[in-house]
Formats: sequence, C-alpha cells, structure tokens
Amino acid sequence: MKKLNYLFILAFLFIALLSEAQKLPALDASPHDVAYFRPNGFNTFPVIVKVTYGRPLKKGRTMLGGIEPFGKVWRLGANEATEIKLYQDTKFGDQLIKAGTYALFAIPDAKEWTIIFNSELDTWGAFSYKEAKDVARIKVPVGKTASTVEAFTIAFEGTAGKVDMNIAWEDALVKVPFTY
Repeated sequence: MKKLNYLFILAFLFIALLSEAQKLPALDASPHDVAYFRPNGFNTFPVIVKVTYGRPLKKGRTMLGGIEPFGKVWRLGANEATEIKLYQDTKFGDQLIKAGTYALFAIPDAKEWTIIFNSELDTWGAFSYKEAKDVARIKVPVGKTASTVEAFTIAFEGTAGKVDMNIAWEDALVKVPFTY
C-alpha cells in the first residue's frame, strides 16, 4: 500500500511539473506588427521599406500630449524601439538615408512631429536614446484622421517612386514622404 501511495504522489508531482512547463506567457498588451511598402502590391518583390513596431492601444486615455508628452523623444510605438529597414538608399523629405536598419523615434507636438532615424538598434523604448547616434531628422506636419484611431498604426500609401509612411493614433495623422 505504501508503494501505491508513493507512486500516486510521484505521478501527481510529474503531472504538476508538466502542466507548469507548458504554461505560455500571456499576450502582450501592445503586440508587435510589421508594415511593408512593396510598390507592386501585397506579397510581391521588391520590398522597399519594412517597419517593425509595437502597437499600443488608446484605451480611453489621452496618449499624444498626455501619456506620451509633447516635446519629448518617443519610441514611436510601444516596448522595443520601432525599427525601420530600408532595402535601398531612400530619400525621406530632403534627406538621403543609406540602405540599412535604423531605430525610428519621434518628437511629437500638436502641429509638427520630428521623425528621427537613429543608428542604435535593439533598445527598449527611448530610455537609452542617444542623440549623437541620429542619422537624420525630418520635420512633418500633423494632420487629422477621419475618426479616432484606437491602435497606434504605421502604414504605407503611394505608388512606385513616391510614398508616404502614415503614422496614425487618436486623431493625429503624420505623413512622412519618401522617394526611392
């Protein structure tokens, strides 16, 4: 009978260990997303630009000018700093940026945003942002969205040669023009 009790206890512990090992982390409150610009449409080549970013949600809060204060460097999303990969030399505004991968930051304001391309990758947020690592800064005006945007969004709009990288959240719409 003692052996049976020991076997039962061992089996119970084994099952408990297995169930613990199979637990997965909860979903991130701000999941990551990827936006591509492909001039020939979805799932075609060549790829010109790819942006990887965290998508925070508004959740009834004032984000721009509130939780994300105006006039301060922001990671342009959530969690890790947003990264942009340029597959070829690309001209943003009037600045030519060499092909490569960059961290993408912003300094939001009510009427104008500064978009920052920075060479330091794999950083968490903007907490270790170093201005000395900036590759380019582009100032762009802020427009208005047709309706409130709940989830921070980056999307591309345009045709071969001339494109806008649209950044939208709450009622703000920032169009960052580029050519390649």
